[in-house]
Amino acid sequence: MTTVTSATSSTTSTSSSTTASADTFASTDYQTFLEMLTVQMQNQDPLNPMDSTDYAVQLATFSGVEQQVQTNQLLETIAGSIGQMGISELANWVGMDGKTEEPVYYYGNSVVVETDPASGADSAVLTVKDSYGNTVYSGAVDITNDFVEWDGTQSDGTTAAYGNYSFQLKSYSGSDLIATETAPAYGRIVEARVTDSGTELVMASGATVSSSDITGLRTPSS
Repeated sequence: MTTVTSATSSTTSTSSSTTASADTFASTDYQTFLEMLTVQMQNQDPLNPMDSTDYAVQLATFSGVEQQVQTNQLLETIAGSIGQMGISELANWVGMDGKTEEPVYYYGNSVVVETDPASGADSAVLTVKDSYGNTVYSGAVDITNDFVEWDGTQSDGTTAAYGNYSFQLKSYSGSDLIATETAPAYGRIVEARVTDSGTELVMASGATVSSSDITGLRTPSS
């Protein structure tokens, strides 16, 4: 959100005119602009008054500045209303599972992972890493399926501890590795909020994701 600030200035010369552009004054309090103009009128040299044309230009500038400030205030009000409308709609997302490329929190239930291999791949391997970057699971997936569920089973057959996990999909053509990409997974959304940078969603993993980066929603299995 743009903050409107107030600039303070003093007029000491009786013959100087306002030279700042309307664009500069658009970011200041227009009341200050009016006060500056009034002081200038009061202190001009009566033997060498300012040309009336200059006054007309400054008054026109003042009018334009006032309209610009009012327009900015109106736009801020509209933006605020849109933001609140968005947060109301996104409130329904809280408690849902959103598809994200950020790490997701595993809490005992299967995590749904998208498996979309690179073009030309004839096989793919899903890799699961913990929050320390350690690989806890690696296994082949059926590339004809769009999604796979990781039930928390690690490569050694034990069950993974609750925590944050990230997913990668390695695409192969024959024995050649042709691509390694982040595999989006569904993680629980726990909060929706509006910030200066837009509407954000907080995941159970602690990750903060822009609402526009959530590319899918699912009703949680439990």
